[in-house]
Amino acid sequence: MPADLSIIVKRSAELLDIEIDDNSCLEIARSSRGTPRLCNRLLKRVRDYAQVLGEGFINKEITLSSLAKIGIDKEGLDVMDRKYLATIIELYKGGPAGIEAIAASLGEDKVNLEDVIEPYLLNKGFIVRTQRGRIAKEKAYRHLNLPFKEKEKDRVY
Repeated sequence: MPADLSIIVKRSAELLDIEIDDNSCLEIARSSRGTPRLCNRLLKRVRDYAQVLGEGFINKEITLSSLAKIGIDKEGLDVMDRKYLATIIELYKGGPAGIEAIAASLGEDKVNLEDVIEPYLLNKGFIVRTQRGRIAKEKAYRHLNLPFKEKEKDRVY
């Protein structure tokens, strides 16, 4: 999927009349949550960064730096995604936690969490949904550099 999206990024860069290397196209595609619309939005943000602080050419260094500045990490998670994971892990001891409780803790709308945040985190294997609530998986702990306790490994998902 990132390979397909990188083609979209390359084509959009041509339309925006900006030079971009293939590694940068792929990096933007990986950070786009599998969504062409987000690819284009990220490309424009990276382009702005390249025009102001770079030479106008988008390379991998400029791409990684600009994505970091806007809060997107190598897994494509943004600040809200990481807050969501941290809330489950730190406040609810890894879960299970109900969506209403998570939404209240974050001061976010439940629908926004269910429709925007959770699908990507589920797809990437950071959380699971159970009848009892959301549970952070070991991958989420590792991603946030938090210790994963042995008892949590024994959970049944």
